[in-house]
Amino acid sequence: MTKVTSSQSIITRNSEKIFGDSSRVITRLNRPEDPQRVTRIIQRVLDLDDATAETLLAQVMADFSNRHKNIRMVFKQHLNKIKGYIPQEIVVSETKEALIGAYFTMEYSIESAALFNPSIVPHPNQSNIENGNLRFIMSLRATGEGHLSSIVFRSGVLDSSNTALFDPISEYVVTPEVHLDPVYDLNLFRLKLIEMEADNDVMRHLLNQLLDTFSYHGLKRNIEILQANPVFPVERQNRTFEIIYWLANSNYEVYFEPTHLISERVIFPTSKIESRGIEDARFVQFFNDDGQVTYYATYTAYNGVSILPQLIETKDFINFKISTLNGKAAQNKGMALFPRKIQDRYVMLSRQDGENNRIMFSGNIHFWQESEIIQEPTRPWELIQLGNCGSPLETSEGWIVLTHGVGPMRQYCIGAILLELENPAKVIASLKEPLLVPHEEEREGYVPNVVYSCGSLIHNNELIIPYAMSDVMSGIATVKITDLIGRMQPAETGITD
Repeated sequence: MTKVTSSQSIITRNSEKIFGDSSRVITRLNRPEDPQRVTRIIQRVLDLDDATAETLLAQVMADFSNRHKNIRMVFKQHLNKIKGYIPQEIVVSETKEALIGAYFTMEYSIESAALFNPSIVPHPNQSNIENGNLRFIMSLRATGEGHLSSIVFRSGVLDSSNTALFDPISEYVVTPEVHLDPVYDLNLFRLKLIEMEADNDVMRHLLNQLLDTFSYHGLKRNIEILQANPVFPVERQNRTFEIIYWLANSNYEVYFEPTHLISERVIFPTSKIESRGIEDARFVQFFNDDGQVTYYATYTAYNGVSILPQLIETKDFINFKISTLNGKAAQNKGMALFPRKIQDRYVMLSRQDGENNRIMFSGNIHFWQESEIIQEPTRPWELIQLGNCGSPLETSEGWIVLTHGVGPMRQYCIGAILLELENPAKVIASLKEPLLVPHEEEREGYVPNVVYSCGSLIHNNELIIPYAMSDVMSGIATVKITDLIGRMQPAETGITD
């Protein structure tokens, strides 16, 4: 479709493709919204004679126990979620309890529609690996029925020649244990509520009852006390409680078992704000001031109507903390964190206006108030919009930022710019032509004519770029750092602090 240019000639595509596997399924609660239907389903199971129930459960176990690591535990968990519909005076056998749980359980194929928009970071465990090799973790956006998105992972090793050797993929997939009882910082919680225009006498009264750090349980208990003994008009109280619960439920923690392989772990939508998907996680290996490493990722939470940027924090890819990103500049999609502070401030790329590449600075990783444009669409292949393709990568020449540009026929291409190391608001060079343009075999898919990435890394002086093809599958491309920077042209103008 597009003529090969000098920029595209320096990049090498790996022939291996990363596809979704429809056989990788998780379990989800399958509860009708109508409470009367829930009651009727339970009663139908209770009415089964014992022999029929035993035979039916045996068949369910035969059909599904080899598809999940502990399907009986899943049935028990889902039974507990609807147990309030079972009359207390009825004694239910273990067999029928398991059957009731099974009737309120469904499988969901997380990768059945697509596996795309990858990002890649060094694995936190680099022990027992040969010199010149690098163990990595790749995150991908998995989509299934209804185009509901979640985060899945792959792992492997980049060898000395930068060939990606992927670890075997487990046939199992597991969702984590979710804790809606993390510890909240009262000041941060208050600032976010003010930003959400929930600063009223109800909010102030409630928060004044809490400690500087408080739990979800403590917050819920205080709300219930105020509900039972209203101090303010009930309607106003309830509106404020709804906003407070919305914020509290947007901040949670998830835990996997350490024995779960990385390819078995999936972060599936949990809160109401992400009920229709977790989109485009951009992971980065962040170096703290003390030299310790934390992995962060920004992602877009989507509830079917609106979007909200969220932050993931982990040190081991086992325990994950999810929280809201706050401030008037924490808007829209495509936020990407720099891998270290610059002049004692966190730095983030963003695209608040949906059109230009922007940068913002903050003393608090959770709050972002101002942004400024550093790059506007000027090339033919990016005239509709610009955005980043993941976190910047540090070199001696400057910060390499892969960009995505949208051109005619809504074709997405990947380009690159170079930012000044200590003044990253200044673009010092850029590619005149795109680095990656959809090839013929990459053009067809759920969203045609798209190549896209959510994060790359540098290894053995090459840029390793995992990228998606038309929102269906993914692959890896590589380019030498010297070739990439050598093809860039000095910026004619730069926007500086």
